[in-house]
Amino acid sequence: MFKLLIFKLHRDIAESILIIALWFWLESIGYPNLIFKVKAQIDTIINILANEAVDCLKTLEAGNPNIVNGGGLRLTKVLVEKDISIKIFIEQRYTVIAGIKSVLKNICAPIFEDILRIILKNNYTHKTSTSSRAIASKTPLVVPGFPHPIFGTFDIPSKKMNLDLLDTRIWVKNLPFSDVSDDDKAMFLTFSHGFPMSTKNVAQLIKSAYGDCVQSITLGIVDKDDQPLYAIMVLDSVEALDRILKGKRIANYQIGWKQIWACKYEPHNWMVKDLENSTKLESRYHM
Repeated sequence: MFKLLIFKLHRDIAESILIIALWFWLESIGYPNLIFKVKAQIDTIINILANEAVDCLKTLEAGNPNIVNGGGLRLTKVLVEKDISIKIFIEQRYTVIAGIKSVLKNICAPIFEDILRIILKNNYTHKTSTSSRAIASKTPLVVPGFPHPIFGTFDIPSKKMNLDLLDTRIWVKNLPFSDVSDDDKAMFLTFSHGFPMSTKNVAQLIKSAYGDCVQSITLGIVDKDDQPLYAIMVLDSVEALDRILKGKRIANYQIGWKQIWACKYEPHNWMVKDLENSTKLESRYHM
């Protein structure tokens, strides 16, 4: 399927990797044998299905995505013979992103290793000398288009693994869908100036609305006489994060007169980095 997307349909390499990763993720949440069903279609239909997958990926990247009438994905819906909508990629945005990142690392990187080495080295051969190619052959290959702004890095292992989808090494320890980092399930919280907020206040609010899902809360302290204006909250799952945001980029909560604004924690966001550099972090709450 990967070869077909690249060589017959002439699609971009990075885009093709993400399309396959998305289809793998959909199989994991209840759309079995999706890739097998796609592969059984004629090239024209496969291209349309790939375009619908790209629509899903663009929805994950969009700031304020819109849902088309009927939820989109018309051909995909026919193929899987059950309801599926672009709405999934809005309401479960961070769950989907974490799942695709895991698939990229644990499935796509090892099973596409050989074909990617051939493609990328053939491209590289036309541009470099023999000595440069000898050095490059000993270093990990990097796929153009990565690091991706949403899905991060995609590094091909420097050591050949020779894996396929039947290899048990891909599926051990509940992988490829369970290796989620704290950053994947973290939220950035900001508080109103003049209305001090404690970690206990925040934890109780989240627990009352969404159950016992808070793993830790870390306050940012300007100095000992000032109130914290922000915090980083790590949840026990990415699904909990999506439940809190409800498809929005920013959620707002209130305790009495105290306001809390919550969004996904992004370590590379300029505002987060600026706040972390200008203050110190002090852990106040840990489950």
